[in-house]
Amino acid sequence: MVSKEKHIKNFFEHLDEIKQTLSRKDVLLFLDYDGTLTPIVATPDLAILSEEMRAILKRVCSKYKVSIVSGRATDDVRNKVNIDGIFYAGSHGFEIISPDGKVKINEEAKNIRPIIDEVFSELKMLLKGIQGALVEHVKYTVSTHYRLVKEKDFLKVKHIVEAVLKKYPQLRKTQGKKVFEIRPKINWDKGKAVEWILDVLQFNDQKHRVIYIGDDTTDEDAFGVLEGKGFGILVAEETRETRAAYQVRNTDEVKKVLEFLVK
Repeated sequence: MVSKEKHIKNFFEHLDEIKQTLSRKDVLLFLDYDGTLTPIVATPDLAILSEEMRAILKRVCSKYKVSIVSGRATDDVRNKVNIDGIFYAGSHGFEIISPDGKVKINEEAKNIRPIIDEVFSELKMLLKGIQGALVEHVKYTVSTHYRLVKEKDFLKVKHIVEAVLKKYPQLRKTQGKKVFEIRPKINWDKGKAVEWILDVLQFNDQKHRVIYIGDDTTDEDAFGVLEGKGFGILVAEETRETRAAYQVRNTDEVKKVLEFLVK
């Protein structure tokens, strides 16, 4: 069940409570990338992990089991983070690379890959005349970014995406921060990816506590699987309805959370 806005707590105002929750437990940490480890930027290629953030993340990785769960393609987010020994779940978890290099691909998504290729080509062609529209192939999903699109052109982008989607009953549309995401209509998401990784890590509620930090609507699926296992931290300037237990405002505060965990 989704928590009401008033129930979410400021992370830094409840440190004693959090310390108690994590006391004598091994932390299994999950992190989104865009908007969490890096600020939201104009285009996806500009979201570069700062050396300061990478340094603190490496310290966290030396102490805890860490997983990056992103809407980006797995290879893309792995290259951007560039830290060995952690899990990388890309395309909202449709592809997961384990620390030992083993790759888990959702078989249903793999079968739909040719359709994803087709949709990408079609959207790229139909949207090329709209200034600022950016279509990104994310291996098992397609993202249409409209952050740089003029307000008067937004509905054109929306209608084109929806018109293309109508032709493909195997796909569905979700919406993130200034982006439409077309994904396989499969019972798989960031939450399912987190559960799969927890199974690999042999999660034990007597031994472990899980923390998931994310900023987008797609992270709510992951927040939702943490009941009895740990808690979610929403990254957002404004309070909103969420399944996360705690909130921080921005990536600078995420860095402070990581520093707190290291200490």
